[in-house]
Amino acid sequence: MPNRAYHVVSNPDGGWAVRREGAVRASKRFDTKGDAVRYARSVCRGERLDLVVHGSDGTIREKSSYGNGRYPARG
Repeated sequence: MPNRAYHVVSNPDGGWAVRREGAVRASKRFDTKGDAVRYARSVCRGERLDLVVHGSDGTIREKSSYGNGRYPARG
């Protein structure tokens, strides 16, 4: 299922980025992880997509689904 999720990832230039699965560039950048997660969660709810939140080391910390996705919703 390509392009079915948004990922919150650490930005190499500092801060956090929200990136659609399969995209090369970030959709939006934020200073804090909390702001990035809130934005990504609202987009995923609206578009009924999955959300994958990564830690600063790149590991997956949380997965949620806001539609007919692959992961159970977590808030």
